[in-house]
Amino acid sequence: MPLRETPYWWEGLPPPATEDERPWPGHADVAVIGGGYTGLSAARTLARGGASVVVLERETVGWGASSRNGGQVLTGQKVGVGDLWRRFGAERARAIFGTSLAAIDFVEQLVADERIDCGFVRAGHIEAAYKPAHFDGFRRTQELLARDFGHEVQLVPPAEQASELGSSFYHGLLLDPKSAGLHPGRYVRGLAAAAERAGAHVRERTAVETLRRDGGRFVVEASRGRLHAREVLVATNGYTGAATPALRRRIVPVGSYIVATAPLPQGVAEALLPRRRMVFDSKNFLYYFRLSDDNRLLFGGRAQFTSSTESSTRTSAEILRRAMVQVFPALRDVALDYAWSGNVGFTRDLLPHAGQREGIHYSMGCCGHGVGMSTYLGDAIAQAILGRNDRNPFRDLPFPAIPLYRGRPWFLPLAGAWYKLLDWIQ
Repeated sequence: MPLRETPYWWEGLPPPATEDERPWPGHADVAVIGGGYTGLSAARTLARGGASVVVLERETVGWGASSRNGGQVLTGQKVGVGDLWRRFGAERARAIFGTSLAAIDFVEQLVADERIDCGFVRAGHIEAAYKPAHFDGFRRTQELLARDFGHEVQLVPPAEQASELGSSFYHGLLLDPKSAGLHPGRYVRGLAAAAERAGAHVRERTAVETLRRDGGRFVVEASRGRLHAREVLVATNGYTGAATPALRRRIVPVGSYIVATAPLPQGVAEALLPRRRMVFDSKNFLYYFRLSDDNRLLFGGRAQFTSSTESSTRTSAEILRRAMVQVFPALRDVALDYAWSGNVGFTRDLLPHAGQREGIHYSMGCCGHGVGMSTYLGDAIAQAILGRNDRNPFRDLPFPAIPLYRGRPWFLPLAGAWYKLLDWIQ
């Protein structure tokens, strides 16, 4: 089949409705800007708590990273536990790491409660050592996690890694059995349906143009009309736009790229990933990969260090194909059926941020760990809006703007060159 430049996860999903003829609501307790994991999770919780909620999505639900990611529901944050410990001390480091575990449990329970058919499974994840020295770092991480976080992971030395990963490209593995995988397209559609069942109004193809305060309320000017709301939650992550300039200065859209092969024979798939775990490696310019239910290898990474709107999908696909063959030489002659990209929301300190700024609630910046964390933090922010227990460990974390940045990430090629240099020398 010719290469399709759309996400594999979109195949087989019912097409979104082309028109929304329902009356425009005009007023709501809470306006949620962004119809991905964060916004939909928050809307579900708010509606279940008795609030009137309108979700405003510029495209269709999950159109951004929520249906374009690798479907890896991971333990941990982008920042490693050692750095968390050094930056925040024991108590807060444990809280931040523990939130990632709670997020996976939350997604698992939500999927079960709402009966979302998205293939959620606790497959575990593998971090693959790009260099021998990285495996030595895995030993220290394992000791720290067990001693100070009460979290057990396993080391798989190079001589034994074929039992988990059919590649000699790496130098040992760190295995965490708590992580999970799912089908992100089906998951985000199921989450939207759950929010609507709870009573939330989800309005697709509705772009937010301006947002302003009017006394004790907010006025949201959208492409479909004006909405008055008591509270506003911005959940736009790597697609944050001009309507919220202060938040746009704090979130950087970094393109992530994925290719999907043609379906592999069962024996080939089993040789690549015998236990069908989620995988990423220890590079800064990392690769990540997994098998789909129909035995395609999905292989992703930062093919180019730009936002996804500034590069060619086919150029990125060729970069990733070469990388995939480097890791798995047996796939040299396997065709690629799909190639796509999406924006991951990065922050200056590489941590999620969720809280309130100038009266506006926000949650964004999971830096590639967003499937579970975004869902969890959407619920946490919603609980805070409802006046309930606030279990958000990021609520008072400083969220500084990025100097000389107004929404166009001109510095990403420089950052990419720096990370490639680090991968070479470290």
